[in-house]
Amino acid sequence: MLSMTGFGRGESKEGGIELSVEVKTVNNRYLDASIKCPRIFNAYEDLIRNILREKLTRGHADVFVNFSDKREKQRSLYLDEGTAKAYADAARKIQKLFPDAQNDFSVSGILRFPDVIKTDDISSADDECVAALKAALAAALDKLNAMRKVEGEKLKADMLARMDTIESLVSKVEKRAPLVAEGYRTKLEAKIKKILDGVEVDEGRILTEAALFADKSNIDEELTRLHSHIAQFREICKEELVGRKLDFLVQEFNRETNTICSKSNDIEITRLGLLLKNEIEKIREQVQNVE
Repeated sequence: MLSMTGFGRGESKEGGIELSVEVKTVNNRYLDASIKCPRIFNAYEDLIRNILREKLTRGHADVFVNFSDKREKQRSLYLDEGTAKAYADAARKIQKLFPDAQNDFSVSGILRFPDVIKTDDISSADDECVAALKAALAAALDKLNAMRKVEGEKLKADMLARMDTIESLVSKVEKRAPLVAEGYRTKLEAKIKKILDGVEVDEGRILTEAALFADKSNIDEELTRLHSHIAQFREICKEELVGRKLDFLVQEFNRETNTICSKSNDIEITRLGLLLKNEIEKIREQVQNVE
């Protein structure tokens, strides 16, 4: 079982390239990623997302890429002719407007203007940079998943302990349920005798009413399904990716418990049902944290 919350950091240092990747994940119903990286890697965001999908299925991931290239390499310079011409045209217009002003416009002056000379060293990452990115990201995800595994085991232990509590409560409801119909029959007979005050009571009528009540308040099916859900829950917890399955199963726990509370017509069963709902809600909250 994996938690959706975790952090991992990976590094790659080779041949003058120093690159680190940090991945932080939090809860989210679907897989979602926010990537912050240097411009040199803008074209590789889809690659990063594809690698994330191989390791994650749910949750929101924040990915941070830090990059430093200390390799010795020749930079290519090129002239932006349009920008240079715009500066030159502007200089001529200023000369016409102020003919007495000293004209110090020169080639070296144009070179100092912004964006006239550009370099191509940040246009895109080369193969060595991409390899470093993949290696650092893979290391970060491995550490992230190791942390999520540890947290997931803690969540599993907590949910299984609560499932033991739920099973105990279901057993108590199961023991109490057969007494409800008998209690109703006794109360009904006493009430009728009090009202009739000495008149002979029709025992057959009382038994019929008690049988109707017993049928209406019968919760055997709901208890059987709850026992089945408990067994399924424990089996699913042995798997790694369990979030969606457990989310559905918890809904079924709530459905059966609500039905028991509405059908029971008994204060003690209702009390046990409310305790059941409380434990189920706590498990539901924990299920939101697992992948």
